[in-house]
Amino acid sequence: MQRTSFANWPCSIARSLDLFGDAWTPLVLREAFYGIRRFDEFQQSLGIARNTLTDRLRRLVGQGLLERRPYQDEPRRHEYLLTEKGRDFFPVLAALSHWGDRWLAGDEGAPIALHHVTCGHDTHGEVVCAHCGEPLRAGEVAMRMGPGYPERLKSRPDVQNRFLTS
Repeated sequence: MQRTSFANWPCSIARSLDLFGDAWTPLVLREAFYGIRRFDEFQQSLGIARNTLTDRLRRLVGQGLLERRPYQDEPRRHEYLLTEKGRDFFPVLAALSHWGDRWLAGDEGAPIALHHVTCGHDTHGEVVCAHCGEPLRAGEVAMRMGPGYPERLKSRPDVQNRFLTS
């Protein structure tokens, strides 16, 4: 069955899920944040099939989240390093981890703790307003059409009902 592509939808969530919509892709990135760089290390730590890992690494390199860099000539071997775009994905993983800790962890508690080296405390991912610093909560946020929303859709009543109009 062919997968529906969301790459051109007028929604950053849909576009992001087009890239990260399978379980392996974010887990490969998680391992990169743990310091894993080499194919065999990714394969061993995740227990992922080699062909699946090859596909995910190729996609992450192609989308600019990882950089493929040779580390050995004979035989030629590469390592995979996070780019700025890849490092920008960390807050997403931190927020996802926090949600999982709250709703999916057992009685024993969270399996992983995030430790903020700068201040020396354990912490969790939290999405806050970039303007005032307050946590973003569903009932306190409204969606507006952004500058990239397609003109051809803006006048549709079903679309207008979804967004804040002022």
